Amino acid sequence: MGGLLAISRGIDRMTTAIGRSVAWLILLAILVSAINAIVRKIFSISSNAWLELQWYLFGAAFMLASAYTLLQNEHIRIDVIYGRWSRRAQHWIDLIGTLLFLLPFTALMIWVVTPKLIENIVENEISMNAGGLLIWPARAILLAGFVLLFIQGLSEIVKKVAVMRGLIDDPHPHTSPHDSALHEAELMAKGFDDLPEDRK
Repeated sequence: MGGLLAISRGIDRMTTAIGRSVAWLILLAILVSAINAIVRKIFSISSNAWLELQWYLFGAAFMLASAYTLLQNEHIRIDVIYGRWSRRAQHWIDLIGTLLFLLPFTALMIWVVTPKLIENIVENEISMNAGGLLIWPARAILLAGFVLLFIQGLSEIVKKVAVMRGLIDDPHPHTSPHDSALHEAELMAKGFDDLPEDRK
């Protein structure tokens, strides 16, 4: 198990580096959008390439950060129900969900996207929109996102089993929905208390 945990830690470091790096793509997408809007308003010049570039950048940020979101345990779930279970039950839910849903789905998407990516590269396919961009970078981003999510899913399985066997501490300790709401309220109240008197 020690070797698997070492591999898991390596995967987590890679996922963290990629997740934090691609966050900058959101800023880049905003800049491209702003420049495109300014040029269109002032010079009446526009191009589908600029619009598609925005989509590519946002898609890259979304797909390439999905594994980091999983690592941080921030993917959406029905917390009203999930939060009522004991932490051990939550571990089993997460483990079974990863094995039966996450890994098969990401494997299926990798299998479906890969031949389309190869086809796009070979044919040098371009968007059907006038002045559009090459399609293969978007497919490559899609494939990379699912590969990273699959690999991070494997890391989560290793950590989940290790936590359930008592080999490592739980990286995401149990908190009830009530405790989470209370914690958020305390943070908001603290932020309010830190405001200057004239702004309260």
